[in-house]
Amino acid sequence: MDTATLKLFAEQLSDNLNNNILPYWTERMTDPAGGFYGRRDGFDSLHPDAAKGAILNARILWTFSAAYIATQRPDCLEAATRAKNYILDRFVDREHGGVYWSLNADGSVADSKKQFYAIAFTVYGLAEYYRATADDTALQQAIELFRCIERHSRDNARGGYREAATREWEPIEDMRLSEKDRNFSKTMNTHLHILEAYTALLRVWRTDECLEAARNILSVMTDRIADRSGGHLGLFFDDDWRRADSEQSFGHDIEASWLMLEAAEVIGDGDLYSSVLALTRTIADAALEGLCADGSMVYERHGNGGYDNEKHWWVQAEAVVGQAYLAVYHGVARGWDGAWRTWRYIAENLVDAGCGEWYWSRMSDGSVNRAEDKAGFWKCPYHNGRMCMETLRLLRSLPL
Repeated sequence: MDTATLKLFAEQLSDNLNNNILPYWTERMTDPAGGFYGRRDGFDSLHPDAAKGAILNARILWTFSAAYIATQRPDCLEAATRAKNYILDRFVDREHGGVYWSLNADGSVADSKKQFYAIAFTVYGLAEYYRATADDTALQQAIELFRCIERHSRDNARGGYREAATREWEPIEDMRLSEKDRNFSKTMNTHLHILEAYTALLRVWRTDECLEAARNILSVMTDRIADRSGGHLGLFFDDDWRRADSEQSFGHDIEASWLMLEAAEVIGDGDLYSSVLALTRTIADAALEGLCADGSMVYERHGNGGYDNEKHWWVQAEAVVGQAYLAVYHGVARGWDGAWRTWRYIAENLVDAGCGEWYWSRMSDGSVNRAEDKAGFWKCPYHNGRMCMETLRLLRSLPL
């Protein structure tokens, strides 16, 4: 890719982050009663009585903390602090530890179960807030939640981390993150995001305790979840690591290809890094099986060989970062061309230039998916905001 296009790429990402994504959340999602509203639907109508999810709030915290580090914008710090305060005041379970899965609009507890995926994202957000502000309260809460995961989720006998528990940390029958997931005790998705959280925490709390846990979760990803022959990730497993799926999730593959490498880089072991570098190239190449000629990436390949051709916002965002990592870390010349092509698909098909933010997806017929949220339990500024910031970081490392 020529220098002029790379510069244009950086300009467009910066504009999208600062003038499309971030203002949407500060201007349209801030709840005067505290924290952030729980939902805007696909037509951008506010649902002020919607439940507030732990994942949404933790991802807002991470995004605006990272944005403050990147931009030093006071409004980003204000939004991050609002999210941090609401999480500490409302989501953290002061009696049993951990964080509640969801709250009612008024801040009362709606669902008190302990989903370790949500706890991991809270660690992720609090660690980044500490990185941005040196707020020791945030760091101490992140450490406490990290220890909750290690104490209540880690399977020391068979390896890996279990999905969920009751409020009191007892076994729970339904461990699923959502209705579309299978009810299994160990999943790729939760392990990937515990890895992400531990990487963020290790950056600011480099202790033997955290380093051991980060190395452990990365080894689970490399030895249990990644298929070294084909490169794709397994999705669902039982306690003894018997795989319970045959799907291929291209979005998770490409996301893991760079998050695993980032973790190895932060851990700082040269031999481990070399091994993970080789594996993540294989994973990224496998993920690109889902890439289309227009730069978009399909959602997944089913076990029967058919494809889910819906173009989800988060899959496209991760495809940009993954291809940029192929260029910078793996020396794949076409990586920047691919990242740019995927970005142009996003800009032309998913960015809502009128109201702000991105649409959930484009359906297989090309229509905008308005049945799903613009902002909500799962639709957060994290994937797309992080894509802009991480890709900008990589672009700025080039001699442009």
